[in-house]
This record gives sequence, structure tokens and C-alpha cells, in this order.
Amino acid sequence: MKLLIVDDHPVMRFGVRQLVAQRWPEAEIGEASCLTQALEQMRGAPWDIALLDLSMPDTSGLEGLVRLHRAAPGTRLLVLSMHDEAAYAARALQLGAAGYLTKEHATGELVMAIERVRGGQRYISADLAARLADLLSGEAPARAPHETLSAQEHRVMLLIAAGRSASEIAEAMHLSVKTVGTYRSRIIDKTGLANTAEIARYCAQHGLVDGA
Repeated sequence: MKLLIVDDHPVMRFGVRQLVAQRWPEAEIGEASCLTQALEQMRGAPWDIALLDLSMPDTSGLEGLVRLHRAAPGTRLLVLSMHDEAAYAARALQLGAAGYLTKEHATGELVMAIERVRGGQRYISADLAARLADLLSGEAPARAPHETLSAQEHRVMLLIAAGRSASEIAEAMHLSVKTVGTYRSRIIDKTGLANTAEIARYCAQHGLVDGA
């Protein structure tokens, strides 16, 4: 098995490496401390699984997941995240993740998650699965405004919050500037956030962008 650990915290990478090596001594384990390094390694050789932290120094939120999935669609992506919102996990799965695990559960569930993902299945921790079921059944508490957005609208919102211009967003998402404008209008309509500053402030307050 070839497994790539994508996390900017050396201690986290070391801990994950130890867990993986104990269970799979023969595994080839690589490391990347930022999205750029991960993309370079994925383009150089195929990896079976990538363990991905969503908070990278050179990307925001779920954008790193989207870019890795696009660069190496054959690699199974298992997200290790600080975010424990069910809606956030659901969006990650929609955007190409094969599994979603919060870091607080990593020690106890990481090996099981890797085994599940390695076998072609999806994985989500039990507590998130229960909350996700409530969310899908309509029994969850009222959703926050950003949880009403589509996957594409959510990506545009995070890129706006990161300070990207319409043309930069269009290039990153392979869209026309006009389409980005349409998504921006929908974001404003659905969330009630009037401008870029309010969108950035909202994303920071809800922990949707790095440094929040």
C-alpha cells in the first residue's frame, strides 16, 4: 500500500505515520506539508490513499480536496479534519472524499477508516454519521445559512472569503467569470450576506477558512 500524509503539522504527520506503520509495516508512506507538495508527489507517482488535512497553508477549506481529487482521481482521499459539522463532512464526500474523520477520533478510528477506504468503501465516524442522518431526515436543528448552499456555491463562497477575484475563481474552478457572478448572486440571496467583506467575516466566524 502507498499512502501519502498531507498535513502541515509535523507532530500530526509523525503520529499518523506511527499508526499506519504499526498496522501495515510494508506500507510505503510519503509526507507533504502543503497542497503544492502533495500535488507534486501525486503527479510523480500514483498513491493508493491520501490522508488529507483541510487546513493547509496554501489553500482554503475544501478547495484542497477538490484540487487533489482532480489531479489524482484514482487516489482514495480520506479527510482528517478539525471540522465536526455533519454538513461539512457531507460536502467533502460530495466533492470526492472517500472518507471523513475528525482529528479527535483519529487515534481510535484511523486504522479502521483506512481499511474501509482501502477496500473501496466510504467511511465516516459514528457520531458524524448519526448527525448526518438527522440532517438528511430533516430532524437536525435549523441549518446555518452556508449549509443551504450547493457544493459549487460553497466553493465560490470560500474562495471569495480567501480574497480571490472573480477571474481567479473562474480559473481555479474552470468556470466563466459570468458563471462565478451567478454563483455569487445566489450566495448573497441564500445567506443574506451583502458583500465580500460580510462573506469573509461570516466564513471566519464559522471556522470555514484557515486561521479562523
